[in-house]
Amino acid sequence: MGKVYLVGAGPGDPELITVKALRSIQKADVILYDRLVNKELLTYAKKGADLIYCGKLPNYHTMKQDTINHFLVRYAASGKVVVRLKGGDPFVFGRGGEEAEACAKKGIPFEIIPGITSGIAAAAYAGIPVTHRDASSSVAFVTGHKQNNQLEDEKWESLSKGIDTLAIYMGVSNLPYIREKLIQYGKSKHTPVALVHWGTTEVQKTVTGTLDTIIDIVKEEGIENPSMIIVGEVVRYREKIQWFEKKIIMSEAL
Repeated sequence: MGKVYLVGAGPGDPELITVKALRSIQKADVILYDRLVNKELLTYAKKGADLIYCGKLPNYHTMKQDTINHFLVRYAASGKVVVRLKGGDPFVFGRGGEEAEACAKKGIPFEIIPGITSGIAAAAYAGIPVTHRDASSSVAFVTGHKQNNQLEDEKWESLSKGIDTLAIYMGVSNLPYIREKLIQYGKSKHTPVALVHWGTTEVQKTVTGTLDTIIDIVKEEGIENPSMIIVGEVVRYREKIQWFEKKIIMSEAL
């Protein structure tokens, strides 16, 4: 019997991967990796390791989740060390829970290796602290997918009224809907908003505005997925403490 490691690769910057995660990559016989994993991390795989792409695009899945689960179980059952390498953290909108369940159901040994999630890292690289003693004592990680049911409205009402900072994943295509719901349930139209495109990478781009203006800004700047949406007063701190994009500009100048 082999073993499965469900591993968070971090948000994009390859140096943000944990030591434990890197060691799992180095000993893996099989690595199943996602689209947002930095390919530099695959260079640490041992010679002869099988690298299997499982990447998903919006509205198009290269490999269905059931197939991924099947591969994890099959390879581990044949005695191989298997790494399921995911962008960010495996348990934050990464379906790591489903994959762990699949292993547990078949009696496959597994470990979870957390990773730095984009909701924290992309914001930090944009100079936005998701919490701040003077501005935010609560933060929520939210999927931007629209469900069109009563529970969906209840979710946005709770988020609008009860949470200081929202870190919204996979929400660019639904940004008009998100904006509408937040204002509908009490957020001021002047609430600051930032979108961080390809956060923590060399092509990172951040745009800021308010709930009132952000739709037009995103269109003008051509911001698409993958992008993190940060909503809350903490976005104002970017003006003082942005650092990463300044670093990129300075590097390019040199």
